[in-house]
Amino acid sequence: MSEDSRIEVAATEAVAKAEAAATRRRWINLGEFVAVAGLIIAAVGLWLTYHDRQADEADKQAEKKAEASERATYVVKSSMRGNDVVITPDDRHALGDIAVTFPTALGVSSQTSPTQTIPASWFKSALLKATDGGADDQEGKLPVLLTVNYMDDDQQRSTTGVYDIVWRTKGGGLIGGRSLKVVGMRLHERGGSQKRIDTLWAMKAKQ
Repeated sequence: MSEDSRIEVAATEAVAKAEAAATRRRWINLGEFVAVAGLIIAAVGLWLTYHDRQADEADKQAEKKAEASERATYVVKSSMRGNDVVITPDDRHALGDIAVTFPTALGVSSQTSPTQTIPASWFKSALLKATDGGADDQEGKLPVLLTVNYMDDDQQRSTTGVYDIVWRTKGGGLIGGRSLKVVGMRLHERGGSQKRIDTLWAMKAKQ
C-alpha cells in the first residue's frame, strides 16, 4: 500500500471515530436532558400534589370554622304573647337577659328583662302620646336597639341589632281614646347604636 493510501485510510478512520464520538456525545446529552426533564416533571408533580393537599386542608379548616361560627351564633326570633313581644330560644342556645333601648325622643328609659319579654306597657303611653294629634287609626314601626345575651356551650355571648316593633292604633269605642296593638318585631339591621335608632325614629316622625 502506498503512503498516500495509508494516509487516506488513517484519515477516514479518524473521521469515523470522530463521528462516532460525536454521536455518543449527542446520545449522552439527550439522555441527560431526558433525565433532567424527568426530575423537573417529578418535582412539579410533587409540588402540585402538595399544593392540592394544602388547598384541601385550608378548605376543610375554613369549613370547620364556618360551621363553628354558625353553631355559636344565635339568630333572634320572636313571637307574640298577647300584646307583648317574646324572644324565643333555639335548640342550641339558652337565653339570658335582654336589654332594650328606645329612641331618646320617645322619653322611655332603657329596660332589661330576665324573661326575654318586651311588654307593650314599657312604651304604650309614650308611643300613643308621640302619635297623638293625627288619625286615630295608624300603623308604624318603633325602632329599638335590642341586645340578647345567650349561652354557647359554656361561653356567654351576645348579639345586638336594630329591630322594628310593628304597631297599630285604633280609635273609637264607648269610652273613646285610642288603643295600641303590637303586631310583631322584625330585624331592621345588625349592630346599631342609640344614635342610629334616634335617626330612624326622627325619619319615621317626618313621614
